[in-house]
Amino acid sequence: MYNPQLDTFISVVEAGSFNKAAERLFISPPAVIKQVNLLEENLELQLFIRTHRGLQLTQAGKSLYQDAKYIIQYCKDSVTRAKNAMEETDHIIRIGTSIMTPAQFLVDLWPKIRETCPNVKFQLVPYENTPENAREILGNMGQTIDVVAGVFDETMLNLRRCAGLELTKEPICVAVSIHHPLAQKEQLTVQDLYGEKLLLMHRDWSHYVDQLRDDLWKNHPQIQIVDFDFYDVGVFNRCENNNYLLMAVENWRYVHPLLKILPVDWGYTIPFGLLHAPKPTPEIQRFLKAVQQAVNPG
Repeated sequence: MYNPQLDTFISVVEAGSFNKAAERLFISPPAVIKQVNLLEENLELQLFIRTHRGLQLTQAGKSLYQDAKYIIQYCKDSVTRAKNAMEETDHIIRIGTSIMTPAQFLVDLWPKIRETCPNVKFQLVPYENTPENAREILGNMGQTIDVVAGVFDETMLNLRRCAGLELTKEPICVAVSIHHPLAQKEQLTVQDLYGEKLLLMHRDWSHYVDQLRDDLWKNHPQIQIVDFDFYDVGVFNRCENNNYLLMAVENWRYVHPLLKILPVDWGYTIPFGLLHAPKPTPEIQRFLKAVQQAVNPG
């Protein structure tokens, strides 16, 4: 961080001679003289006036001596700050959060996670839920975002080039407008959906959803399936504005204030967990294990 010859220069100034400085530094007087000469040569300055009565600082030497201690201490402090920053960064888990991938799930688990990883810290990284961001973020996990909480399956993981830690199987529910007659119920039957339009993500987004789709298509043709391409606020608005039903999970209950998410007795579920890089760092691996233990302590 700085020229170590400055240390020798300070020792000579404070000792008053090359010999006494050599004793302090546990090196020979010629070695001390050589270092001071090299410093003067590199700086193109004369720092000392050598006389038979000893050494005397030049004006340049006096100026350098006033600044040298500050330079050395500042460099040492800089290294300390850099090391502290590195240590803090090592323990920070960057959690991507959007309206469709809220971090509340991890926030609720925070006390239990800290029991296993006491030094870990959260950093929430908000992002807009768009197709472009989904491709960019999930395809580059570990660069600006370490984990994202959400629903997934192998099809989606392969498509997005990321990995997933399954924590639970979330029941597939439906979202309805609070003004819809079905909003008066606390749980729905499949028959309650007859005559309704149900928004489902397009085929091949998730084989779990495709299983539900095929079941409804074959056994419950009274439900009209309407495809859509991406989960964002727009599709929730579409559900509310048109009095449609929308496939949803309970974790999305705060996405839209005018929608109510209700369970259905059809028995279909979808994996929920943490999306992460295919090769997570050791710190992320410890974090994932801590979350898994917090969710499934047995």
